[in-house]
Amino acid sequence: MNNPNPTIFVVDDDPSVRIGLERLLRSTGYNVEIYGSAQEFLETTPDCPGPACLVLDVRMPDIDGLELQDQLRRREYTMPIVFITGHGDIPMSVKAIKTGAIDFLTKPFDEADLLKAVQEALKKDVANRGAMNERQNILQRVKSLTPREYEILTYVITGMLNKHIAYHLTISEKTVKVHRGRIMEKLEIHSVAELVHLADKAVIQPAEVPDL
Repeated sequence: MNNPNPTIFVVDDDPSVRIGLERLLRSTGYNVEIYGSAQEFLETTPDCPGPACLVLDVRMPDIDGLELQDQLRRREYTMPIVFITGHGDIPMSVKAIKTGAIDFLTKPFDEADLLKAVQEALKKDVANRGAMNERQNILQRVKSLTPREYEILTYVITGMLNKHIAYHLTISEKTVKVHRGRIMEKLEIHSVAELVHLADKAVIQPAEVPDL
């Protein structure tokens, strides 16, 4: 981990469980924040600059863990979740995992299993943050393109030749070459393969290739 002290958010309505988890996680070197209900967590919706994950009880009054997971997903809150429960069943665990949970542990769980799941969740969070930062960086570079450069980009990623792009846009082939050069320079890439990969990460739709 780049950050030696990742943060673990614990949401459980049982005070004894919260205290036990806080002691265990702090003893391992993590920062820990505890919440007694899903509503309390939602009202805060905490975030932190370093790696983090959520250890979440399933059975809680008002808003249960699965409902909280769903609400966080709708808010595009990507922090990985480790579920814990005293009343787990297979359908519940399958639903939790299918919707993105890292693990689903039934109380009383082994401390080593919890710490392993937390470590996996933190690794996933680091990967998620890296991917998000990369995409934001790409989008900033894409914003530097002029409308015409962006338009030509959408044709280049289809594999069309310069002369075909020029013909379709009613411009000279030389103009297409100049724009392609500027696109490559602004996006800091050197090949069409890199451009296609970048466009995929930025979710840029290719132009509709005309019949020539």
